[in-house]
Amino acid sequence: MKAARELMQQGVDERVFPGGVLLIAREGRVLFFEAFGRARLIPERPMTTHTVFDLASLTKPLATTVGLMRLVQQKKLNLDQTLGTAITAFSETNKKEVTIRQLLSHTSGFPDYRPYYKTLIKLPPADRKSKLRDLLIDEDVIHEPGRASVYSDLGYMVLEWAVEVASEEKLDAFVERSIYRPLGLEHLFFIPLNQSQPKENHHFAATEDCPWRGKILEGEVHDENAYALGGVAGHAGLFGTAQDVCQLLEALLNAYTGKSNTGLFDRGVVQTFFERQSDLGSWALGFDTPSETNSSSGHYFSNESVGHLGFTGTSFWMDLRKGVIVILLTNRIHPTRENERIKAFRPLLHDTVMGAIL
Repeated sequence: MKAARELMQQGVDERVFPGGVLLIAREGRVLFFEAFGRARLIPERPMTTHTVFDLASLTKPLATTVGLMRLVQQKKLNLDQTLGTAITAFSETNKKEVTIRQLLSHTSGFPDYRPYYKTLIKLPPADRKSKLRDLLIDEDVIHEPGRASVYSDLGYMVLEWAVEVASEEKLDAFVERSIYRPLGLEHLFFIPLNQSQPKENHHFAATEDCPWRGKILEGEVHDENAYALGGVAGHAGLFGTAQDVCQLLEALLNAYTGKSNTGLFDRGVVQTFFERQSDLGSWALGFDTPSETNSSSGHYFSNESVGHLGFTGTSFWMDLRKGVIVILLTNRIHPTRENERIKAFRPLLHDTVMGAIL
């Protein structure tokens, strides 16, 4: 792994990111797990393998999607169930025929993003979630459901709502009780803004020097919409360490292959969620798959792979055929989101890793 180690250090030296953690596992065995650079620039604090990251959009697969897996297994939701039946507030809207499957695979017709926080932040915190849901109900679709693929934060805000209706619990409480706790994942969690910071002994990777919050964010969700919603949302808000991300992915991989299963995930359900859904895009259900060109996974992950990226500089790719998991967690937006060098770095790193172990 000398080449991977050197490339990570090069990433720090060339300011791709202030710091990062790289974890590589194959068939249940950790091959490489090291930290590089700094978790915060001023005051300076080193990155460690125990650093907790704002996982950003990794929330979609590692919280919302795995929560939906459990609900599908329990027959509390069906992938082809319509929004009008899953959430009755949509029953009289033009989105009533959108399915859970379409929301998961980014083919629902919901737009990619809306700066809802600009409206929500003016309201008392207790009123913001209901206002968001009014906005989602009123939102116009940008294409007919099932006819195009548009990566959508809004679709996962709706899926959080579906999880809450079906489970009768808040998303963070549901995944903590039904998934994270049974797997012993103490370092994968949401941080509700109305609660004191959990487990004060955690060391967080800093993210952006936020102009409208007037501070460098650390242990507080970076995503503006998730922040306005109190820190818990279906599209962002999850925090975690590389090790706990790996443990959750290994539980899914073991279920997929039929190996030592924790019993939390049904093999058939996981296989369904990991299957690319159509030629409209590269999406499976809640997870991406390698695109034919310019994939962040590089050139050597098989087409039987799943992964996801996070805006803060986080990512994972998991080759289901080869049993390889590569987790790259960085603070690339510290202190500014204008740093986009990681786009070129990710595929280079994945090619370097796969070249070393295959």
